[in-house]
Amino acid sequence: MRSIMVLNPKGGSGKSTLATNLASYYASEGLDVVLADLDHQGSSLAWLQARPAGRPPIRGIAAWRTGAARPARGTDVVIYDSPAAAHGKDLTALLRKAETFLIPVLPSPIDMRAAADFVGWLKHNSRVSNKQVKIALVANKVRQYTNIYHELETFLKRQRVPVAATLRDSMNYVRAAERGIGVFEMAPYATAVDREQWAPLLSYLRSKRSRV
Repeated sequence: MRSIMVLNPKGGSGKSTLATNLASYYASEGLDVVLADLDHQGSSLAWLQARPAGRPPIRGIAAWRTGAARPARGTDVVIYDSPAAAHGKDLTALLRKAETFLIPVLPSPIDMRAAADFVGWLKHNSRVSNKQVKIALVANKVRQYTNIYHELETFLKRQRVPVAATLRDSMNYVRAAERGIGVFEMAPYATAVDREQWAPLLSYLRSKRSRV
């Protein structure tokens, strides 16, 4: 069973958008997908409730609840949407739930400083340092050719952590979220740029670099 968690203790980094689009992609590939929402706000499950009946199925789990059902045997991929403001023991517990962790980072000074602290903490965590899990960064909601975008590029290189993708700030994600679908389920002509930007991330997740 492939297990991937979108993780960043800072709120507003786009975790749910990344998690739901990952779940949508794998489901559209014909895989048995579970979307496990660890945030009591339930943003990912709300997206799933809006999902049209004719779309490839995705099973949702309210994973923040004590005693929530675990993914059934035969599940191909589990996507975890993590909560904001997780720290200490709670954060360490999250690192035991998945194999691959994607950390979305926004192009803003506040988010980059918070990400630097978080990546530093991760590097000193035994599960990361002993390579029991793999981590990668995702530049999220980016507007290219801006000064802050270039600052973000420089910042990401300094972290010495794989950068899996750079995703633009696009209304396609807003429209997809409203409809309970992902960008890979929208018209190819309208999402060509987004699909191209997702290609490195999907390639990373297929590679041995992202697996333990």
